[in-house]
Amino acid sequence: MSHAAHALVEPRRVLPSVRRSITHKFSIGSHEGYLTVGLFEDGRPGELFIKMSKEGSTLSGLIQGFCRAFSLALQFGLTPQEAVERFRGMRFEPSGPTNNPEIPEATSILDYVARYVELHFVETATDAA
Repeated sequence: MSHAAHALVEPRRVLPSVRRSITHKFSIGSHEGYLTVGLFEDGRPGELFIKMSKEGSTLSGLIQGFCRAFSLALQFGLTPQEAVERFRGMRFEPSGPTNNPEIPEATSILDYVARYVELHFVETATDAA
């Protein structure tokens, strides 16, 4: 890696060993899951965990890999808005209606998580005003 490319990488910001978190129960179609968001001291998200009930080992493994990569990206400086832009709208099963009136339909688990993060952790222009 060139020195110029390396300079663009933020140092990793590690979460404290005791941290606040939010756990959110959700469903997409007939699939239930729990999203846990670990928070930095300033309230910004720093890690994600998703636990789906009754999912096979392949989907569970892929979701855990996504959570680890998403968490590391946040810890290395990816903003929640940038993360949302990359994962919102991804399409794969399970998809369909949700139990969340703020997100009535999701095109995948990743779409749902991105939209949840957007609703709860991305400042909009009206929030900042």
